[in-house]
Amino acid sequence: MTQTPSANPDPTLAALQRLIDVVATLRSPDGGCPWDLAQTPETLIPYVIEEAYEVVDAIRQGKPEAIADELGDLLLQVVLQAQIASEAQQFSLKDVAEGITQKLIRRHPHVFGEVTVADAGEVVQNWEQIKAEEEKASGIERLTPRLERYGRSLPPLTAALKISQKAAKAGFEWDSIDGVWDKFHEELEEFRQAIAQEPKANQQAELGDLFFTLVNLARWHDLDPAEALHSTNQRFIQRFGLVEEAILQESDRPLADYSLEELEALWQTAKAHLKQGKDEVYRLNLNIDKD
Repeated sequence: MTQTPSANPDPTLAALQRLIDVVATLRSPDGGCPWDLAQTPETLIPYVIEEAYEVVDAIRQGKPEAIADELGDLLLQVVLQAQIASEAQQFSLKDVAEGITQKLIRRHPHVFGEVTVADAGEVVQNWEQIKAEEEKASGIERLTPRLERYGRSLPPLTAALKISQKAAKAGFEWDSIDGVWDKFHEELEEFRQAIAQEPKANQQAELGDLFFTLVNLARWHDLDPAEALHSTNQRFIQRFGLVEEAILQESDRPLADYSLEELEALWQTAKAHLKQGKDEVYRLNLNIDKD
């Protein structure tokens, strides 16, 4: 039975089509935008990464309007990449949408098939099994190509966690957490030795080994190292901001004129205030010596 097109198209599809048309116009050799016409998939890589991180930042802040805005910027990158590929007759946005739709259907047999699952853990297990079968069918049976892909495509800290997770699942794992701690102390000592007497390339390598072992410690304790470092960065910025505000309120001396002891005292006070939930800088009373 042939369906008659709706007189009132879905507003979401209409909005998406409008975006597709605008991007196509921007890329048109006849009156398009010179900047957009100059772009290639490679030149757009920094924007894809930047927009993805800005989406994450907006989500963390919990601001719906900002999330919607940043998701729009990320969607633009998807549509623009597809437009450029379509012009080169490589693939289209339709291919992208159909590909991910079919993948979702294949990897959710408990929803679109007859498979039964007990919980989210079984969903993940089935997903990984189906993914492994797909890769085997495509000729990818070794784990190394997947690890290489993680190393190329993910931020280093996230890649390290993913690589260690997959290697451990394949059996490349310590017998107990004690072995991981032993490895950490071994790597820490090697890093100290490299700093003391080895060239910078060796120091860099040993620092990487130390980071990787820390990631494994995080994995054993079910911690996310990237999220942990993000939280630490944010705490440092908050504390540093309070120290700066206190100095501006209480003294004409620039921050660089303060001794390490004075800065440490300010830092500890700011830390204590934040721990108590007192992040309003105007409430700080840090008793700075103005002499």
